[in-house]
Amino acid sequence: MFTTRPEILGTFGVVTSTHWLATASGMAMLEKGGNAFDACAAAAFVLQVVEPHLVGPAGDMPAVFYSAQTKKVEVLCAQGPAPQAATIAAYKALGLDMIPGSGLLATVVPGAFGGWMTLLRDHGRLRLREVLEPAIGYFENGHPMLPRVSDSIRELTDLFTHEWPTSGAVYLPGGNVPEARKLFANKAAAATYRRILDEAEAAGSDRQEQIRAAYDAWYKGFVAEAMDRFCRSTEAMDSSGRRNKGLLTADDMARWQPAYETPASATYHDWEVFKIGPWGQGPVFLQTLKILEGIDLGSMGPASPEFVHSIVEAMKLAFADREAYYGDPDFVKVPLATLLSEDYAAGRRSLIGERASLELRPGIVPGFEAQVAHALKALGAIAQPGETSAAVGEPTMASMVAAGRKGDTVHIDVIDKWGNMIAATPSGGWLQSSPVIPELGFPLNSRAQMFWLEEGLPASLAPGKRPRTTLTPSIAFERGEPRLAFGTPGGDQQEQWQLGLFLRRVHHGLNLQEAIDLPLFHTQHFPSSFYPRGSRPGHLMIEESIGAAALAELTRRGHVVEKAPAWTVGRLTAAERDGNGLLRAAPTPRLMQAYAAGR
Repeated sequence: MFTTRPEILGTFGVVTSTHWLATASGMAMLEKGGNAFDACAAAAFVLQVVEPHLVGPAGDMPAVFYSAQTKKVEVLCAQGPAPQAATIAAYKALGLDMIPGSGLLATVVPGAFGGWMTLLRDHGRLRLREVLEPAIGYFENGHPMLPRVSDSIRELTDLFTHEWPTSGAVYLPGGNVPEARKLFANKAAAATYRRILDEAEAAGSDRQEQIRAAYDAWYKGFVAEAMDRFCRSTEAMDSSGRRNKGLLTADDMARWQPAYETPASATYHDWEVFKIGPWGQGPVFLQTLKILEGIDLGSMGPASPEFVHSIVEAMKLAFADREAYYGDPDFVKVPLATLLSEDYAAGRRSLIGERASLELRPGIVPGFEAQVAHALKALGAIAQPGETSAAVGEPTMASMVAAGRKGDTVHIDVIDKWGNMIAATPSGGWLQSSPVIPELGFPLNSRAQMFWLEEGLPASLAPGKRPRTTLTPSIAFERGEPRLAFGTPGGDQQEQWQLGLFLRRVHHGLNLQEAIDLPLFHTQHFPSSFYPRGSRPGHLMIEESIGAAALAELTRRGHVVEKAPAWTVGRLTAAERDGNGLLRAAPTPRLMQAYAAGR
């Protein structure tokens, strides 16, 4: 089968990410003697520089990883929670019935930096300077700006000029939109990371002590102090159409820390897939697998209308359960064992017919009847406010197809020669989220928009609670052996694109590049996780390269088909290790910037 790029093969190590400079920087860590965790962190810091419209230093990050030393899979939760002052009453008092998709009110504790420091401290091999130097160098000396970043800044020129002047000071040097493919530097962000590194190395020569000092500089030192001052002193325009101050404080920063967790998991034929828990949408992937396990996908072509229909209808059911049941399990009871059980999946599978469903149909778990009814009532009352000039939501692939130039978060997969593997999906803190903090050179995140300002829902806002994130990396074992690390950007579409990759790999024996290159698809049938939370019942977006006959058959089955141009949907990357130690990696060709490397 023709593929857009070769599937990378090697034995020393493979790195794949959504930008070639990040991939190259991660590979450089392996060449220095670092492991998969060093490489992943270095790549992530570079992505903050080269894809600032998709991720920033003050974002968040979940990772799923397998350690060859501990022989177990763990989740690293670097998703920060809501500030202590972030109550439903506080937002209602401002006249809001939905948390804005941009601006300072949408900020939670920035978790990504703490997550990377925790990973490096506990599992890395290299010194902090080695891991940070590629990103600092690109911040300080410049990197070739992507055309999509330049276009994003151009669209935001009025906002940066009239409402967010601190962002204009960074992204409109001399009052001009930076040119695509020309070097662009962010000296303020470089200075922030250099100061963190200086304070880390002032703590002594011990590697772990340096990492702890860097962590403290962020969460208990000058970074937290600058964020606190900015939130208290700045009224920033947001997507509500008003100017509001933020609620995040230095105390919120100091009281939080990342955590290791046992992953959610489910078996599927000879495979077991590991995901983050129901504080994110990871179990949607697992629920969909359990529903599909009783359907003979292997007898269907990997780009056939029957294959697409079966997956989409199963996903609709799993995403309906997301709306009814998922939330931070530290705050709400989530019946995950039932949702992933064989009996429950069989009942859900029976709802799949020849015709596309136009309904949102969560299942009823005994004891949760009132909660499901309340969720359906709340979802039925979703308002559809118009967007203002302030950028909102996550810049997802739906925007990419409409505008032809927007992105949607980042992703990294790494496997090293020792067998360590990690999949991580950093996001948030993109340049559209809120004004740049001038002392730091970057903005805060907008992840709080995923909370509901309705009491009694699993994803209702509460101080210290994690928002129900869409970020969802994946690790998969085959017959008990660690095999795959994979993921994608894309908001609510992340699980959907990953399912297409995984199921094509499992049922049709395609290699990673073949599976990624085939036409991709997703539905927006259920409520969006992002402001303003719209839904499109029966919707199916699919790349037109699937062919006219398949499109006609999907339309006949009742799907509201939206044709996407070829090579415009999804940003998947993946890495694999076979039983003989051969390593493989593949990136998406879509947007022409993701890259895999290895040897």
